[in-house]
Amino acid sequence: MEGQIRELIRQKIVDSLAAPVPAFTHRDVWLPAVPGKAVAVIGMRRAGKTTFLWQILADRLAQGINREGLLYFSFEDERLAGMTAADLYLVVEEYYRLYPEWRDQRRAVFLLDEIQTVPGWEAFARRLLDTERVELFLSGSSARLLSREVATAMRGRAMEARVYPFGFREALRHFGREPPTSPERLPKAARSALERDLREYLASGGFPEALGLAGRDRVELLRGYVDVALLRDVIERHAVSHPVALRWLARQLLGNAAGAFSVNKFHNDLRAQGIPVAKDTLHAYLGYLEDAFLIRAVSLATESERRRMVNPRKAYPVDPGLIPVFDRSGRANRGHALETAVLLELERRGADITYVRTEAGFEVDFLARDLEGGEELIQVCADLDDPATRERETRALLDAAGEYPRATLHLIGLEPEMPANLPSGIVWHAASAWLLGPQPPGTVASNPSAA
Repeated sequence: MEGQIRELIRQKIVDSLAAPVPAFTHRDVWLPAVPGKAVAVIGMRRAGKTTFLWQILADRLAQGINREGLLYFSFEDERLAGMTAADLYLVVEEYYRLYPEWRDQRRAVFLLDEIQTVPGWEAFARRLLDTERVELFLSGSSARLLSREVATAMRGRAMEARVYPFGFREALRHFGREPPTSPERLPKAARSALERDLREYLASGGFPEALGLAGRDRVELLRGYVDVALLRDVIERHAVSHPVALRWLARQLLGNAAGAFSVNKFHNDLRAQGIPVAKDTLHAYLGYLEDAFLIRAVSLATESERRRMVNPRKAYPVDPGLIPVFDRSGRANRGHALETAVLLELERRGADITYVRTEAGFEVDFLARDLEGGEELIQVCADLDDPATRERETRALLDAAGEYPRATLHLIGLEPEMPANLPSGIVWHAASAWLLGPQPPGTVASNPSAA
């Protein structure tokens, strides 16, 4: 049996090293660079984790590493079914048998995809870091390779790189329309095209396979993503005892983006429908949906853990394109889609995000804190033409400024023109320009020519 697996592994290595780098759209992903640590590439299903491994390979190739020193190896192969942790050493041994000059002399790059399919992979990965001169990247399904489990399984030997569905800049890049300069410097026709593209992005989202699909095809594809994530990453993984309650919860959260969500209220709604489920179970289900990257939840900004726990959280889908799939209101909901896009961009930039409710009862969408201690109060609104809406949004920001005096005040709107009579101290951003803003340090550099 070992001989068969050994021969298969050798052939996969040979095939992989001979394969050309596939075409891809370059991603803007923060990539940790800490010596001696593996990098675990995690994220929602179909967001592009495998493609990102190939991007890393292409970047290392461009940096001058020879192709034979760059091994992409996928364990998602039915011929490897039954492979155990004791067999994983064969990947290393067969690679160095083919390229002995790399062992202990040069640093090879191993990109191991879907490694979680082999039970006990964690000990192998740690040993590989300890005994071989390699740069190690791991990726796998969120059903088994979760954020909190990477840290536990690798015992501090791994860091995370999170891959989201395309952001706005990446979606433009995918279609060859990434602007060469800031939106403010574009000609009028190019600015108009950019605004059109933004509205299309907010409606369609950024899952790579869904871009460019017609309405019904896109909806069915995205619904399928959610169904598979619920089944594989939540129900099967956690042995969910109330799948009906889970599906109701998922539909509620995905279809009401940016809405305040209270477990107590939802629990009462389920009881009224004759669905008996404990509140603690619903709290656990919400955590499972976050683990599977379907939902991003934002808590109230407060130093009191009790207040944080008892106040509703605001829930957002991992991609704005999921909103029209589950929203039954029939409205376009551009405001919620824009707020979702802003939240996800803040996450990509590494911000710590909460929302604010002031003592006077005003609410600000986001309080974003960066690693240097900077604070931004951010209000997002699709339509600021109505004076009453504009006054409500700006009044909330000004009121919150009294409670967070170090924070800068920001208003992000869908229209490219700055609204009239904006109070002093509030910085206006057109959404198209803000979403195309600078990436944080450590983000893999944009390289459109690699696409």
